Amino acid sequence: MNSKRSYTIPYSKKAVAAVIAGMMALGTGTAVFADTVSTTTSASVTASGLFSDVKSGYWAEKHIYKLASQAILLGDKGLFRPNDSVTQQEAVTMAIRFAGLEDKINSNAAVALPTNIQVNTYFKPYVALALQQNLLDKTAENAAVNSKQTWGERKATREWITEVMIRALGKEGDAASLAAKATSFADNGKISASKRGFVNAALELGLTNGVDGNRFDPQGTVTRAQLATFFSRAEAFNDVKYNNSAEGIVTGLGTNKLDLYVDGSIRTYALDSATVYYTSDSDNKISFADLKPYTKVMVIGSTNKTAYVEVTDAKTQLENTEGTFQKLSPGSVLWLETNNTFKEFTYDASTTFLDQNGAKIDPSALVVGSKLQIQQETFSAAKKPVIIQVKSGIINKTGSGTLQSVDTASKSLVIKNAAGTVESYTWDDSLIVKYQNQLLSPSELKNGAVINYTVKNNVLASIEVTQGVERTIRGSLYEVGANNATITYKRDGGQLEVKLLAEKPELVISGIAAPVLGDLIADSQNGDQVELTLNPQDQVTKIQVLNRQMEQKKGATIVSYEPKSKLLTLLDSNKKPYVVSLDEKTKLTYNSPDPTLAGIEPYLVNGRKVNITYLTNRALSLEVIYQYEGKVSALDLNGKKLTLLASDGQTMTLPYTNPVVQVYGKSNASLSDIKVGSDIAAVLNATQDAIQSIQVKSNVQFEVVSVDYSNSRLTVKKDGITSQLYVDKSILAGENGQGITVADLRAGQLLNVTFNGVTPAAVQVVKLTTGEVTSVNAASGSPSLTVKNYGGSTETFALNSASKIINDAGSALNINNVAAGNRVEVRKDADGNTVVKVLNVTTQSFWKYDSYAKEIYVKRQNVNDTGYYPLSPAAYIHQGDTTLTVQSLKENDNIVLYLNNGTIVEIQKQ
Repeated sequence: MNSKRSYTIPYSKKAVAAVIAGMMALGTGTAVFADTVSTTTSASVTASGLFSDVKSGYWAEKHIYKLASQAILLGDKGLFRPNDSVTQQEAVTMAIRFAGLEDKINSNAAVALPTNIQVNTYFKPYVALALQQNLLDKTAENAAVNSKQTWGERKATREWITEVMIRALGKEGDAASLAAKATSFADNGKISASKRGFVNAALELGLTNGVDGNRFDPQGTVTRAQLATFFSRAEAFNDVKYNNSAEGIVTGLGTNKLDLYVDGSIRTYALDSATVYYTSDSDNKISFADLKPYTKVMVIGSTNKTAYVEVTDAKTQLENTEGTFQKLSPGSVLWLETNNTFKEFTYDASTTFLDQNGAKIDPSALVVGSKLQIQQETFSAAKKPVIIQVKSGIINKTGSGTLQSVDTASKSLVIKNAAGTVESYTWDDSLIVKYQNQLLSPSELKNGAVINYTVKNNVLASIEVTQGVERTIRGSLYEVGANNATITYKRDGGQLEVKLLAEKPELVISGIAAPVLGDLIADSQNGDQVELTLNPQDQVTKIQVLNRQMEQKKGATIVSYEPKSKLLTLLDSNKKPYVVSLDEKTKLTYNSPDPTLAGIEPYLVNGRKVNITYLTNRALSLEVIYQYEGKVSALDLNGKKLTLLASDGQTMTLPYTNPVVQVYGKSNASLSDIKVGSDIAAVLNATQDAIQSIQVKSNVQFEVVSVDYSNSRLTVKKDGITSQLYVDKSILAGENGQGITVADLRAGQLLNVTFNGVTPAAVQVVKLTTGEVTSVNAASGSPSLTVKNYGGSTETFALNSASKIINDAGSALNINNVAAGNRVEVRKDADGNTVVKVLNVTTQSFWKYDSYAKEIYVKRQNVNDTGYYPLSPAAYIHQGDTTLTVQSLKENDNIVLYLNNGTIVEIQKQ
């Protein structure tokens, strides 16, 4: 026989139908790798997601889908059953297809097989052809074997499969020459003498290897996944040309298409979300973005629908020529001087001309004397110029684009121009930068800004920002405008500028936990040095005070206060006296919702404890101490003393007599509820010398039932019990920690509430991430889940011993119960620990949508089925990567529903 066979395998409509419908099984007595279904369909195939039991990342995924795309193997009702054992009759059928011999089968002719070779009716023509083509040794196979199974239903062994493969490759001669050679396997003696040469041939080709302990395990069975991998890798030694496969050079990549140069012509293949991409030297998937023009690939499918793309040679099939541009001649001819000779290159409309930065230019823009690089394709006799790029020359141009990066140290920046090409330029001190008729410095340019730009003699001459992004400026605070609507500051040089304030600008002042605009020091001479963050509308969204030399004293004792001069004399904790002055801008905190300087004066008596911050001798804030907060480090029940460790590390011991103890959710709290380590607020008596009440801090998670906006009252639910909270004095924060108001709260949100005793001190909206698990890391040291949310963003969540994984009913799971493809909801519980809820999933047949009740009705499969499900307003409805509307669903559509607490959050149309 020849060392290799070369056939063209017909890609029959029946075979395609079998791939798409997946009707054939590999089970005993079933027609596997064959089609017995009389269904006619178009000759197209989809690989990605073809088999629901072959998950993304499965070790044999590439080989299974490659052979499925070529119709060499088939599945059963959408399943592949990769771990099932393969029978001899099934393996022979696959070998016939692999060898390109299926068109030689005459299904109408009577088939007679040797006495001991009994197979199921469907497989008879395949086995008969295998005997005719010498894929099987008739004498050896016909020998009587003591087995309860027929020859066809017998499980194929590793050594038997190896022989069939080597024969299918036409390598019997190699096997014969290696028959006397011992293999390197530890169980060499167990390999049948008649099979040893075939095993050696497979080893030399790199088609097989051993199992644990350097054994070949010749009598071991072969799974479907193993056989698919075996045949897939063997294609490297097979000259069979499959009708739905083509190998060529990528000449173009576009949205959902690939242009392939094959046998002197260009073919265009349609790509979609089902197309999978691999390289020949790896079993790991790549993405469409990893494909590169002018590399060699194999495409499986049709021009209307491509199932599989494999990069077979990643080397760019181009050659470079460099030289000096001389001229353009009629007929699209370019002349280049190189190595003291002149060469002509004929280009056409498909040739791309680029400047130094990769931006497209017209051929007429080339300047005599410019250095050019010409890249020619090497896969055709024409060697057509593909890319002609200027390597050096003078650039004078105007353009528009988006800033990618700005480096003020090297005076350089990178622009992505309007055509999507990246350009790099430098500037000098003459550069003019403008935004809304305002001069900027280059350091104020931000990535993402949309600009118009002018280049003269290769250097940036001007930049005009046409659409800004967030940027920062610095200056000295001069004035906060009336109604807190504007802010005036001095730039370097004393120039005054006015900016509008955004609705809720963020304030950052060192030493002040929750600053307000009144905490800023605005002055014509000594105003705060600030950094202002401006949004694209040029509004101030953030004010950060820089280098304020502010002093802070906690627990200072008042000596005296003079109302006329507004001078306050105090002693610090070291009994050192100091004097500060109060004014109308001093932030005051005492027992009043509307603090005033006159209102606080009665409290400023000798011996009163206060917290104070001041700048030089000017009081910025003054707080009459009513309580201390921190962790209990000791509780002396006999001596009636409590020791508290504050967040700044200060320790204080406070006496008590009979304090009131408040714990949220407990009506009769007492000192027995106070433990070492408890977070508390110790509220002082009127003379500040003893604890009057102890408020235990606790964190509770609620669901919002309703919001009374006018009274700042929330109706919330926990464990089925509803209650009400007043949050008018609470600190409110959004899911990312930003400040919000009651108007931002909505029914259905989850809230983490921090209580001081029974009073809600802080409320934060809980961030919910709902989506598909894309990967699971179950490593004991650092387990994690990666989730792609319904907006398309991906986030990885680290898990620890405090994290919880539950199902929709609340039952505990572990990370091994979570797999890629699961839908989950991830949130933080009241204590900040990650909670992962695995959502319920059900496959149904769509009936109708009730737009009034917002419910999806499905066809009942039995009398106990619900029949309908409520639909979340934010539900993600899609087919593949295409987003759908609920109105686009049709009766009898197969849909997969993902449910959170019984409500649909995702519908996946099949």
